[in-house]
Amino acid sequence: MLVPVTCKSSRRNVLFGLSILWIISGPRLLGNMKSMDKKKLGNSDLELTAIGFGAWAIGGGDWQFAWGPQDDNDSISAIHKALDLGINWIDTAAVYGLGHSEEVVARALKSSSHKPYVFTKCGLVWDEKREVSNDLKKIRSEAENSLRRLQVESIDLYQMHWPKPDEEIEEAWGVMADLQKEGKVRWIGVSNFSVSQMERALKIAPITSNQPPYSMLNRAIEAEILPFCEKNNIGTISYAPMHSGLLTGAMTKERVANFPQDDFRRNAKNYQEPLLSRNLAVAEFIGAIGKRHGVSAGVVAIAWVLHHSAITGAIVGGRSAKQVEGVIPAATFRLPDEEFLEIKAYLAEHVA
Repeated sequence: MLVPVTCKSSRRNVLFGLSILWIISGPRLLGNMKSMDKKKLGNSDLELTAIGFGAWAIGGGDWQFAWGPQDDNDSISAIHKALDLGINWIDTAAVYGLGHSEEVVARALKSSSHKPYVFTKCGLVWDEKREVSNDLKKIRSEAENSLRRLQVESIDLYQMHWPKPDEEIEEAWGVMADLQKEGKVRWIGVSNFSVSQMERALKIAPITSNQPPYSMLNRAIEAEILPFCEKNNIGTISYAPMHSGLLTGAMTKERVANFPQDDFRRNAKNYQEPLLSRNLAVAEFIGAIGKRHGVSAGVVAIAWVLHHSAITGAIVGGRSAKQVEGVIPAATFRLPDEEFLEIKAYLAEHVA
């Protein structure tokens, strides 16, 4: 015989079901959103989650260093997902999409309740033909344009994108310091700087951070740059920890062959033979390690970068909410020492 369900019993059943769902899923969700460890960035008061959202690819296509076409709605969803899951900083640059990335970031933040740190960069400019060049003499006007596009009163971290032209570094760094004093930017950093270039800048004003590339396939900064930054309290936020997608575990030769014409990776050395086969083998190797922990090759690649004590955080791009969900475990996953050594031995044998 069927027993009618009263409103009261129905409510009890719903509450009971929600309680069970919370017991099963609640701690995991909170773990993603609330328990991310944070690390202080250099001499600043910024406490960063282990990974930040990288906004290079969301600049879209049709420019010199594009990743191919990109839907703005997908970009905004990706940013929202990253913030909902606990990431507390976004890294962009004026040149990404020739201003478009900053505009997309602003749109995403306008429709979000989260208030992440916003980092951007200067020193790469473009003309009416959309051709990009290095120029450190326009930093003040670049800052004003970035403030307008980002729709913020102050930029949390303003970074000199490239130390080119080299002879303009001192004057440009002086302008950066002035912008900080004026409150237009809170902290100032550099990107792609050598030790000697950082030493020159330090004579003018403190450096909060350096942003170099760092991955299993690009370890050039280990010898001098990372020790220097660690010694001088300069935070390091590394870009391309998955080497622009090569170490995600999702890259294939077929996918590379079908890159859009405006994807800069088509002409990148590491995406061409004989390096491509070697690099995909690295991804397969770390993917096997990831399977032991239920994470992807990309998460292992990021964890390897974060294993270095000098690294404050890693910049991780995402072109969709699904991509963000795939890499979010990197914010909390830590590579065990024995597996770090296993990877070290593999790289010593297979990657020059």
